[in-house]
Amino acid sequence: MSDPINFTCSQCSAVWQREGQTNCWSTKPDQKPGQPKNCPAAHGPEVIREAFDLYSGDSEDARIASVAARVEGLCYQPIPGSTAVNARWTRVEDTIAFARLMEYRKIGIATCIGLLSETENLSKILRSQGFEVSSVCCKSGSIDKLELGLPESVKVRPGTFEPACNPVAQARFLNEMKTDMNVIVGLCVGHDMLFQKYSEAPVTTLVVKDRVTGHNPVGVLYGQNFYYKRLQTQPLVIQEPGEK
Repeated sequence: MSDPINFTCSQCSAVWQREGQTNCWSTKPDQKPGQPKNCPAAHGPEVIREAFDLYSGDSEDARIASVAARVEGLCYQPIPGSTAVNARWTRVEDTIAFARLMEYRKIGIATCIGLLSETENLSKILRSQGFEVSSVCCKSGSIDKLELGLPESVKVRPGTFEPACNPVAQARFLNEMKTDMNVIVGLCVGHDMLFQKYSEAPVTTLVVKDRVTGHNPVGVLYGQNFYYKRLQTQPLVIQEPGEK
């Protein structure tokens, strides 16, 4: 059995910067750049076709794919007489448009306790747009982290009561509310995985937790040539409190 291919679509960024197109996206299909040897489309055209077939018919997958494509188009404002387009909607507006076109009525929010104010503002907006909104905080139940089998030293403030996040409970509470769609607002890495795993409703992410960049993790990617160059030149050191 041959070794699996390590797909690296990211490397097509060089083709995009040079030609303004790639094999996957070209304004002139008959003149598109060639596929790199590790291109997923070149490796498994049957996977592409089988996946696309899921978007046909009346299934939930088909509806989500269709509405998502419609919203993608609506996000931009064409300029008459020009090939240029202007983005006109924020992610909040994208989310509202998607939910409305899907004919969703109940929206759940799985929020970090550190973003309760932002979640309340989002709730007000969604209610104003005609949705029912339920929100559940990450610290629901207020169970100390020690019950996870962790030592006191790994707490943010050792020696104090510090509740663990409970994303499975968040998902199950929103399942009880029979939400049509759930929105993540700032859940930690890993906790967001568990929430999505146990949520019965489709999940989208509005806010990604990033304590340093004001919840704007892409800022790190834009700072690779200066502030975060270290991430390309040295391993990230993960040192527990008290370790040497």
